[in-house]
Amino acid sequence: MSHHHDDEFRLNSPEFNQLNKKLDRRRFLTKTSLGLGALAMGTLFGAEKIFGSSPDASPESAAKFEEEILKALPHIAPKAKRVVYLFMSGGPSQFETFDYKPKLVDLAGQNLPDSVRKGQRLTGMSANQSALPMVPSIYKFNQFGQSGTWISELMPHTAKVVDDLCIIKSINSEAINHDPAITFFQTGNQLPGRPSIGSWVSYGLGADNQNLPTFIVLVSKNGSKDQPLYARLWGNGFLPSKHQGVQFRSGKDPVLFLNNPEGYDGADRKEMLDYLSKLNQLQNETYGDPEVDARIAQYEMAYRMQTSVPEVMDTKDEPDEVFDLYGPDSRDSGTYAANCLLARKLLEKEVKFVQLYHQGWDNHGGLPKGIAQQCKNTDQATAALIIDLKRRGLLDDTLVIWGGEFGRTVYSQGKLTAEDYGRDHHPRCFTMWMAGAGVKPGISYGETDDFSYNIVKDPVHVHDFQATLMHLMGVDHERLTYKFQGRRFRLTDVHGKVVNDILT
Repeated sequence: MSHHHDDEFRLNSPEFNQLNKKLDRRRFLTKTSLGLGALAMGTLFGAEKIFGSSPDASPESAAKFEEEILKALPHIAPKAKRVVYLFMSGGPSQFETFDYKPKLVDLAGQNLPDSVRKGQRLTGMSANQSALPMVPSIYKFNQFGQSGTWISELMPHTAKVVDDLCIIKSINSEAINHDPAITFFQTGNQLPGRPSIGSWVSYGLGADNQNLPTFIVLVSKNGSKDQPLYARLWGNGFLPSKHQGVQFRSGKDPVLFLNNPEGYDGADRKEMLDYLSKLNQLQNETYGDPEVDARIAQYEMAYRMQTSVPEVMDTKDEPDEVFDLYGPDSRDSGTYAANCLLARKLLEKEVKFVQLYHQGWDNHGGLPKGIAQQCKNTDQATAALIIDLKRRGLLDDTLVIWGGEFGRTVYSQGKLTAEDYGRDHHPRCFTMWMAGAGVKPGISYGETDDFSYNIVKDPVHVHDFQATLMHLMGVDHERLTYKFQGRRFRLTDVHGKVVNDILT
């Protein structure tokens, strides 16, 4: 835009005149008093005492510090260019899936020994039970693959790709209830307000596709909504808003508010966005708020997404063989299977972080029937995603993750019969798996006791998992920080170590 047109816009814009109005008394005093006060303090005490070791601790230098950190990325050679995180919300039972405990058969109905529990706290749902009767899985396990890994009969498709998986049986967390536990996994803190993993990745590594968001979220429509999901789980927290996850939905509006309003066409939308961009740029010049830059970038991305989103959401050109691989649900938009297929398309488009949420794993009662349905809804498509990525040459630099926020207890909650039981929350030890870029295939890591109640070898804390994920993306989790309210924050807080034993 020429200077002439720019000046003309400023002269004829009431919005600009509002932004550029003369300072009123309050604003004048606020701005000048703070500036003069800082100057006086610096004169009296010296800048080093005010700002630290040197004047470089000013807000401007703090921003420069952040910029230098980002310039240094990736810190190490990345193994993974992109991540797909299959989050099984509600807490899948390790007993019915991956952590085979045959000795429990002889202990069925017996009370959990105090020597095993060791006084560990229970949830309010089972704390008042007079007994904690142990219950083995009613489902059979068999060994699969060259690794001879034990897998439940509920996961026949996953069993076929077991030699591609790194199964971690010793994941552990402190959070014993859903909201803090899932928030902890996604943000590194049990309290809301911190940036999610995908947002940290977006902030640190940026975008590889300028026409799609760096961080995209898909929520299954066919998972029972036993536990709610919150948009803050893929929120940007205190990072600039352009790094938040964008939820793609099934139906005619995959991204809310993306389509043109009724009566608008593409030219109208472009003219409106151009005018809005000019206003935002003027506001940025007036106030210097970095969030204005983020908002400008979001509007521009939204305009480009009007073309890119319908294209990537359309799977009608996929051959029948692909739908057969992912299962019949893959033809039904919004199901877990359809979302797995869509995730593969997004990864092909170089979207850096794709997160799928599938609810319904919170089996306090009726577990045998409930978990069988969950596995039926997810097993084939999960394995298909591994197969599909591998045959397209994408698995070598794509990290695939499967797991929930905690596991389940060895004892039954409530009613216990030979064919029906439930399990309570158990954060002390549970199972996840990773596959693909930089992860050793066909191994099991970590061990639990005969009750899958305590870890006996190679514990992996949630912060360790987060540190390892970031490492695979080329990020030193201790160096990627963001200054907020006077403190430098990071995903892993002050914890976490990379689990080198599972890395190639």
